[in-house]
Amino acid sequence: MDERMTALTMNALELVTTYGLQVVGAIAVLVVGRIAAGAVRRGVHRSLERAGTDATLVPFLSNGVYYLLLAAVIIAVLNLFGVQTTSLVAVMGAAGLAVGMALQGTLANFAAGVMLLVFRPIRTGDYVEVAGVAGTVGEISVFTTALDTPDNVHITVPNGSIFGTTIKNYSRNAQRRNDIVVGISYDDDIGKAIETIQGVLREDARVLADPAPVVAVIEMADSSVNITVRPWCAKEDYWALRFDLMRALKERLEAAGCSIPYPQRDLHVIPPAAR
Repeated sequence: MDERMTALTMNALELVTTYGLQVVGAIAVLVVGRIAAGAVRRGVHRSLERAGTDATLVPFLSNGVYYLLLAAVIIAVLNLFGVQTTSLVAVMGAAGLAVGMALQGTLANFAAGVMLLVFRPIRTGDYVEVAGVAGTVGEISVFTTALDTPDNVHITVPNGSIFGTTIKNYSRNAQRRNDIVVGISYDDDIGKAIETIQGVLREDARVLADPAPVVAVIEMADSSVNITVRPWCAKEDYWALRFDLMRALKERLEAAGCSIPYPQRDLHVIPPAAR
């Protein structure tokens, strides 16, 4: 009995001596490696911000560095236990292929997210229209993009739906054009109406002189002569200018003697022939 206990004790001590240090070393490598990877991620994040890198790319690049370093740490830990990482990589590749087939939609969103971050058709803070919704871009991740609508509704859109469709970015260009249509009566003086509209545009400092605004008759409609008004402005002034012009144009045209007609019908009653 004593000999068995002695043998078991010796075996236990041998196991502890052989594998105990490996376990402790593996834990130490994992902990230190994770801390170091986190420190590198923070350093990369600060360096990219100081370099003026686009805010959309900063978290993507810093997180990519972090996970690459973490993968290297895990491989190092497995090497401490004598695991053949070459075979493991092959097994993981086969497993990844199977998982990829099952998660085609998710991987498509990931690929689209990478393309959005690389080519940057949209950026954080841009007001865009994508996948049938419009809003200000809050965050672009590798799988989804977050938008905040003008009425403060938070919308999450899969990246695959964005990159595979037409993207309208209203914030990319520095200038925008307002397109307003004003109708006047057929009895009104067209020249006077155009002169009045041009006067309103000249008085507003937000209207750019270059490109020059366009004021021209665009349509002879059923109930009105329609005049298109196309002033250019800075993108920040677009909506405020549009709201102010809509009111100013109506008031000034009416003050100039022009009428703003509305759809109407003339009914002609033909009496029956006398018998």
